[in-house]
Amino acid sequence: MKFLGNFFFYTYVGLVVVAGAWGAFGNANLDFRMLFRLDADMLGDYSRINLLSQYRFLRAIELGFGIFSIVFKKDIFSDPRFNRLFLFIMGAGVASRMVSVWAEGNPSPLMWFFMIYEFAGLLLISLYTKINIYDRRQYIS
Repeated sequence: MKFLGNFFFYTYVGLVVVAGAWGAFGNANLDFRMLFRLDADMLGDYSRINLLSQYRFLRAIELGFGIFSIVFKKDIFSDPRFNRLFLFIMGAGVASRMVSVWAEGNPSPLMWFFMIYEFAGLLLISLYTKINIYDRRQYIS
C-alpha cells in the first residue's frame, strides 16, 4: 500500500507542478491548442486577454499546491490536519471534474483519464494514510 500511495502522490503532484508551471509561465495559448483544440488568438482581445490571464492565475495556484505538497509531504502522510487539507484539495479537483461532466457534458478521453487517475489516487492515498495515521493513532493512545 505504501508503494501505491507514494506512486500516486508523486505522479499526481509532479504533474500538478509541471502543468502549473507550464500554464502559468509558459505558452498558455499552446496549452489551449493542445488541451482544448482552441486557438485563443481567434478570440477578440478582451476575451483572449482575460481568459488567458485567468488561466495563468489558476495554473499558478495549481503550481503552488504542488510545491506545498512536495514541501509538506512528510506532514501530509503523518499529520491529520495536513492530510485532511491535502485530500480535501485533491478531492475538490475530482469533484469539480465530476460536476463538469454533469453540467457541461462528456469531456475528451484525456480529461476522463485525469479524472479517473486523480480519483484512484485520492482513494489510494486516503486508504494508505488512514492505515498509517488514523489507525496507528488508536494504538498509540
